[in-house]
Amino acid sequence: MAEEKKEVQVPEKFADLVKKIETMSVLDLAELVKILEEKFGVSAAAPVMMAGAAPAGGAAPAAEEQTSFTVVLAAHGDKKIEVIKAVKDITQKGLKEAKDLVDASASGPQVIKEGVDKKEAGELKAKLEAAGAKVELK
Repeated sequence: MAEEKKEVQVPEKFADLVKKIETMSVLDLAELVKILEEKFGVSAAAPVMMAGAAPAGGAAPAAEEQTSFTVVLAAHGDKKIEVIKAVKDITQKGLKEAKDLVDASASGPQVIKEGVDKKEAGELKAKLEAAGAKVELK
C-alpha cells in the first residue's frame, strides 16, 4: 500500500520559518536540531512508551526499536573524491583503502561502519550525503 502524503496547513505566522527550513541542507538541519535541544533542554527523539501488560491472545510483542545500525554506501554519486575523503575520515583507513571501498560501491553496496548507535549513524549518513553519496542505514 502506498502512503498518502497528508497536506499540512502552516499558519501564516510560521510560513517564513517553514520556508527557510525547507531550503536547509541535511547538515544544517541536524545542527539546528542540536542547538534547539541544548538551548531548550529538550530532545527531538520520539518519546518511548513504557511497556504495558502482555498483549492478549498470544500476539507477538511489537518489535523493539533498533539500536545498532550499519552504514552502507549504496553509490558514490558525482563527487567521488569528496566521498573518498569522507569514507577515509569515517573509517580511519588509508587513502587507497578508502578509494577501493568507494570504487567497489559502483558494483554493489559497501559497508562503511557496523554496530553504530542511531545518533552516530545519522551523523555519518549526513556527512556522506553532504559529500554526494547515496547511503542506507540497516
